Parts: sequence; structure tokens; C-alpha cells
Amino acid sequence: MRLLLMSDTHLPKRARELPAALLAELAPADVVIHAGDWVDTATLDLLEARSRRVVGVYGNNDGPALRARLPGTARAELGGLRFGVVHETGSARGREQRCARRFPDLDVLVFGHSHVPWDSVAHTGLRLLNPGSPTDRRREPYCTYMTATATDGRLTDVTLHRLPPRTA
Repeated sequence: MRLLLMSDTHLPKRARELPAALLAELAPADVVIHAGDWVDTATLDLLEARSRRVVGVYGNNDGPALRARLPGTARAELGGLRFGVVHETGSARGREQRCARRFPDLDVLVFGHSHVPWDSVAHTGLRLLNPGSPTDRRREPYCTYMTATATDGRLTDVTLHRLPPRTA
């Protein structure tokens, strides 16, 4: 099962549209995971129209229209793994321990908010992934997203994709 992970798209405030390289990943993806801060409903509509399945949550910058359509926490079994999706996990310091306590029943937690890519494993085996942002790099050198494969209870091929700088 091929997964496409993104967060913090902030459209149309941080960019006018999703990058072409990210859009090209929609067709091969079995599931698109979005960890919040969509900002506009058009992005949700686009992903739902062009994806086989979308698992998403709302973020702190998402208004009533998105909150009416998305949960604050999402859960899904994908490729034999128990996934959770949230927008915010708090400070980087102590994140693994905090999330392991909060989500003892998950194998993988996808989160956003910081725009900082993250890939770590808690002492319980919980894998924490933040795909960064494909549209707003903040203090990071690149805008990013992730892809991965979930099969037979294993997460493999986790890849952080760096996007080229936008031109005007």
C-alpha cells in the first residue's frame, strides 16, 4: 500500500496551488494522509476528487468549514499497521515519550504543525512522522512531503521528498 504524507499546505496563503511534483504522487498513492492546516476547503476537495482515499485532520489554522468535515484525530488501519493522524504534538523535547503515552495503541503517528520534517521511534516502537510542508518551508531549507509503503504490518520505503524552490 503506497502512502503519500503531507501537512501544512496553507493554501492559498503560502502558495497558490500544490506543487506539481506532489500532485503527480496522487495517482500512484493508495492513501493520502494530510496532518492539518489545509486552510481552504478547495484543497480537501481536490485531494478527495483525485485520490483513492484521504485520511486527514484539521489543524489550528483551519476554520469551521474544514472542522465540520474533518476530525481532530484520525485513525486508520493501513497495510496491517495502526495509523493515527494529528496536527500538533507539542514541543520536540520529550515528543516520543509524550506521544507513546497518548497513543499506546498505534504503530505510526503522522503529525504536522511545525513544518519541520521528523522521523523517529519511541521506546514503545511507535513511529513518529512529520512530512513537513510542501508549500511553506519556514526555517527549513526545502519544502517537503513524504511517501512510504505499508505492507504486512511493516512500514518501508519512508522517503522525505525535497521540492525545488518556487519561482515567482
